[in-house]
Formats: sequence, C-alpha cells, structure tokens
Amino acid sequence: MILGMGIPELLLIVVVVLVIFGPKNLPKLGKSLGKTVKNIREGMDGDEGEQKATDVTDTVEDVTEDAQVEEPAAEVAEDVVFCNKCGAKNPKGSEFCNKCGAKLASE
Repeated sequence: MILGMGIPELLLIVVVVLVIFGPKNLPKLGKSLGKTVKNIREGMDGDEGEQKATDVTDTVEDVTEDAQVEEPAAEVAEDVVFCNKCGAKNPKGSEFCNKCGAKLASE
C-alpha cells in the first residue's frame, strides 16, 4: 500500500497517464519529474548551497584580483556638444542637433 492505495488503483493511474501522455513522452515526463525532485532535495539541503555560494564568491574575488581593469579616460573633446534629447554629438557652434533637430543648450 502506497499512500493508502492498493495495486488496482495504482494500475489505473498508470494506464491513465499512459493514455494521456503516450508511450513516446513517458521518458521525457520521467526525466523532468526526476529533475524536479532533485531540485527540491537540493533546495532542502541549505548547508551545501551556502558552501557552493561561498566557493563562487571566493572564485569571483580571485578573478577580480588577478584581472587588471583599466579605467576609461574621461576625455571629452571641448569642440563637441551633446544633444540633451538624443545624445548625439554635434559641433560646438551648432544651434540644433544634426540627428533629431532639437535645439541645443547654449553655454
């Protein structure tokens, strides 16, 4: 007796599942059910998940220390004016944006 059901009830459930999903889809159904059960069990084991998260954090810190990140130079040409509406570059003396036609802020 599984969950209060006898052999005839279990056989009836198996036949109904076979009719609904078909014999070709039963392996896929079993595989997805197995993955779901595995994920639930892993979710219940909180200690192992915390250990994995710590390992990933350590790895990210190691990679960050090894990599040399160059900061982009903050060079902005003084002969360029950016449009407030579309962000396009325009020559400094322009009154209107070349891309969208909006009036440029005069400084």
